[in-house]
Amino acid sequence: MLIDFFMEVRRARVPASLREYLDLVDALRQQLVFADMEAFYYLARLCLVKDERHYDKFDMAFSSYFKGIEDLDELLDQLIPDDWLRKEFEKQLSEEEKAQIESLGGLEELIETFKKRMEEQNERHEGGNKWIGTGGTSPFGAYGYNPEGYRIGQDGGRHGRAIKVWEKRTFRDLDDSVTLGIRNIKVAMRRLRQFAREGAAEKLDMDDTIRSTARNAGYLDLKMVPERHNAVKVLLFFDVGGSMDPHIQVCEELFSAAKLEFKHMEYFYFHNFIYESVWKDNLRRWNETTSTWDILHKYTPDYKVIFVGDASMAPYEVSHPGGAIEHWNEEAGATWFQRLKDHFNKVVWLNPLPEAYWSHGGSMGMIRQLAEEEMYPLTIEGLESAMKYLSK
Repeated sequence: MLIDFFMEVRRARVPASLREYLDLVDALRQQLVFADMEAFYYLARLCLVKDERHYDKFDMAFSSYFKGIEDLDELLDQLIPDDWLRKEFEKQLSEEEKAQIESLGGLEELIETFKKRMEEQNERHEGGNKWIGTGGTSPFGAYGYNPEGYRIGQDGGRHGRAIKVWEKRTFRDLDDSVTLGIRNIKVAMRRLRQFAREGAAEKLDMDDTIRSTARNAGYLDLKMVPERHNAVKVLLFFDVGGSMDPHIQVCEELFSAAKLEFKHMEYFYFHNFIYESVWKDNLRRWNETTSTWDILHKYTPDYKVIFVGDASMAPYEVSHPGGAIEHWNEEAGATWFQRLKDHFNKVVWLNPLPEAYWSHGGSMGMIRQLAEEEMYPLTIEGLESAMKYLSK
């Protein structure tokens, strides 16, 4: 059974290894979970999924394989005689609870009534004494009170008297092709790390302190070292305005995550394509600009350069002098981009447009060629690939 489930997970493109499958088998042999489908779900996910971006794929594989099984009670019903189960169940009830169950006609009557209510009800209900919902006195629901009731979708009963838990599983959408969030961006950017100890000696060096204290005949000798920081230096260039307006949110998230992740980071704005100047304040972009020559002279080649833009414009904006739509550029944008490429060791372009919309012609094709095909979609997978290239 588990072999087939493991293969279903692999078919869903979750990179689970044989070693991880054997860990799951070993955990089951040690009875870390027993007769609990939800506990098995979390155990299987813990053993087989090592990266949260694969959670959604795993959930779909789990749902597909165990479709129709809400919990293991259905399997146990097939393996264990019904009379034996009822006798064991009755042992767990007090005389008062047995009497309360009988007040609704017995366990069979309670189950049949529940099924009928489920068929009749088609919306969420809170409060009341009939429908299945929350906070009421119906025998079915959550966070309400009825001593003979079913508990539905509730982590813990408030009265400790629920007969059965009916829970509908929900799946989280954490696939690697979804639009980024700040947390996911930070996780992806961690591929671009080069640690160094910088600043004042403020962090306790535990190993050196132990060695020094031992050499000092047991007298405490504290040793401090500078804190470790990500020493990677990053230059970010954001395309703003026009066709980039729909992508403002994802660019803001990328910017926020980058500021948190990189200690040495500078950013600039441009419109459509890079020319002789860029700016840091969009409200003052005509009065306070930074020369692209100054950037080439100020920042060393080891800075990692990231352009963020949809690369969608008229081809002449890339290829011709005077092609810029807001001012007269003496030299073509392609010339300036090539100068940046020649100066900095690593340059990538992140595109918020889905990769399916990319073309090999027009401005998109021209910029991809200038970037030497180092253009990546602004997804978790694309960002990770870009960071992996920059870290080489």
